[in-house]
Amino acid sequence: MASLAAAEGARHVVALPYPGRGHINPMLAVCRLLVASDGALTVTVVVTEEWHTLLASTTLPDRVGLATISNVIPSERGRGADHAGFIDAVYHKMGEPVERLLDGLERRPEAVVADTYLTWAVAAGARRGIPVCSLWTQPATFFLALYHFDLWPPVDGRDSEEELSIRSLEGTVPVRCLSSVRLSDLKTFRAWKRPMEISAETFANIGRAQCVLFTSFHELEPCAMDAVAESLPCPVYPVGPSIPQLALDGDDKIHDEEHRGWLDAQPENSVLYVSFGSFVAMSPSQFEEIAMGLRDSGVRFFWVARDKAADVRQTCGDRGLAVAWCEQQKVLCHPSVGGFLSHCGWNSVLEAVCAGVPLLAFPVGWDQLVNARMVADEWKVGINLREQRGEGGTVGRAAISAAARKLMDFDSEVGQEMRRRAAELSHLSRGAVKEGGSSHRSLNGFLRDLAEGKLDVTEAPP
Repeated sequence: MASLAAAEGARHVVALPYPGRGHINPMLAVCRLLVASDGALTVTVVVTEEWHTLLASTTLPDRVGLATISNVIPSERGRGADHAGFIDAVYHKMGEPVERLLDGLERRPEAVVADTYLTWAVAAGARRGIPVCSLWTQPATFFLALYHFDLWPPVDGRDSEEELSIRSLEGTVPVRCLSSVRLSDLKTFRAWKRPMEISAETFANIGRAQCVLFTSFHELEPCAMDAVAESLPCPVYPVGPSIPQLALDGDDKIHDEEHRGWLDAQPENSVLYVSFGSFVAMSPSQFEEIAMGLRDSGVRFFWVARDKAADVRQTCGDRGLAVAWCEQQKVLCHPSVGGFLSHCGWNSVLEAVCAGVPLLAFPVGWDQLVNARMVADEWKVGINLREQRGEGGTVGRAAISAAARKLMDFDSEVGQEMRRRAAELSHLSRGAVKEGGSSHRSLNGFLRDLAEGKLDVTEAPP
């Protein structure tokens, strides 16, 4: 890739995604946007050898290529067994091989676009006089909450989760634009000591980046986006929705014949699409409650159950289709899909927004709880199942069944209003990336500022 940039005389950017599917996918989407908007730009995306293999089937533009570092972090297949250890490895072991790679490139990059959670990237760029553009792959609302973590009430390590939940259930974060976010939405994040420490360092130093890119778009989070821009000492560029663009560009054909055939045979807006992302921890008992709840609801469903697809088929019979994998955005855009049962990872939320599909939110942790709150309480395009938890934190099958029927009821006033608002957000999301749209203007502004040297490093960190 470096030789391509040198041979063609093209300008060169290096992209450093956090090594997780929910971070790599939006980084690749941003890279596609960059080369599509600037014909003189090439991008090298740096991943581990394992991720290079995992991305082998991913189609990238000619001017986006991959470069690898060794597998200095635990395997993607087992990181759930020790998530804190995985985070520590990313924090302590990735920086050195990435810096060696930067020093070995045939052409010095004009900039590095690095995931915000790669806390060592800004200093690595500054030591070389290379501008570092931080990419935030979660909502601006969550960014704002974390940026002001010093305003959160202190957490007593002796508090039980139940006591913390009771004390903070109705409390909100005392920051403008976060009125829909409750402190209880952040409690699982606060309970993870090491991730919280790294995040605190990340947000304490975020102003040292030359700019921050957001995968969201202004119309989706106008108040939070404006508040972030006012809070940071560096420029802010919302360029989203940063998701795979194929369905937005008209190529919405589902390639898998079984998936396409089954969906084509269903009535319009009758199918509940179900997926909990590539990395979500869920107890076997909760999984069973979801399966039984969907069976009892009578709602048609298309469930990406990964290695549990056979279990779903056995439990739910022929009411739905259970598969190991699918082209998510294309499935969401299929006319038969009328709802999405999701863990509410940000990429999934953005894809649902673009498709105009209401959400049945089942958040587990991290930013998902905040995302679900925005879906249900702020945008009013879905139902938050977290509010239906019983003893032990489990959402029972009866609650799941009732919520699925409610979401998929097109005759009710509530269902019609959710769909009207979802269609409105879809219209705004597509307008943002079109020529003259807010994200289109922001992306061009970023590229212009980069080309004109307005984002150059002025001084190295101490």
